Amino acid sequence: MEASIPVGRGKLARRAYGIDEIALVPGSGTLDPALADTTWSVGGIGREIPIIASAMDGVVDGSVVVTLTELGALGVLNLEGLQTRYETPTPVLERITQVGNEEFVGLMQQLYQEPIKPELVTARIQEIKQRGGIAAVSSTPGRATTLGPLAAAAGADLFFVQATVVSTAHLAVPGVESLDLHRFCQELPIPVVLGNCVTYGVALNLMKAGAAAILVGIGPGAACTSRGCWAWGCPRQRRWPTVPPPGRTTRCKPVATSPSLPMGVWSPVVIFVRPLPAVPMG
Repeated sequence: MEASIPVGRGKLARRAYGIDEIALVPGSGTLDPALADTTWSVGGIGREIPIIASAMDGVVDGSVVVTLTELGALGVLNLEGLQTRYETPTPVLERITQVGNEEFVGLMQQLYQEPIKPELVTARIQEIKQRGGIAAVSSTPGRATTLGPLAAAAGADLFFVQATVVSTAHLAVPGVESLDLHRFCQELPIPVVLGNCVTYGVALNLMKAGAAAILVGIGPGAACTSRGCWAWGCPRQRRWPTVPPPGRTTRCKPVATSPSLPMGVWSPVVIFVRPLPAVPMG
């Protein structure tokens, strides 16, 4: 029986584990390095190193994307970050590094009041392509319908729809239309990656929606704010997914996990989905 932890007012919590708490256990066999294959592909794009750099302003810009492409990995540019709000973002980033903890929040609120400029979205993507980089870009679900077609028209190779939790059954506030992931994946002319998710059912629904790949796993991780404030992390879903082994399914196969990557690299397990027609829902 699983141990329960009292959290107050008659409520119990179940012990769970974050990605950064998972370690690799040595096996009994050994393998010659020459036989190891780290290659992977998504949306017809092949890579040699199974690393995806996170779409964060402090991690990825156009130069980082190009460098990671040359090294055989993949970098994702955040289309809602400072790179698409400011013509010259370097001075803005330097300003952030120079403020203390007390001024940081106010400064960030001020900087992100600058609107996203469509012409900069196009320019950043074209700069990456002109320098030989793979243009993988990201947005939240709320701006995907606007930024997705814009990115595709600019020549982007992959589009990530990424949030803390992404599902095909999102309940929006009155007057706000939820992103139709099925329609979005079908209509966007470039491969779409969806995430994050945790449960098997949600992962399967994202696959059925037509995703080229999904991101599995959410906090708590190195950036877990609840862990810093409360001294304990709080996963947003009840359990980690159980992904069928490759021999039992033709829908997906686990390709790469990143149990202990540093900040700036996505820690969720990345599941790459074989091309399948979108399954109508309802």
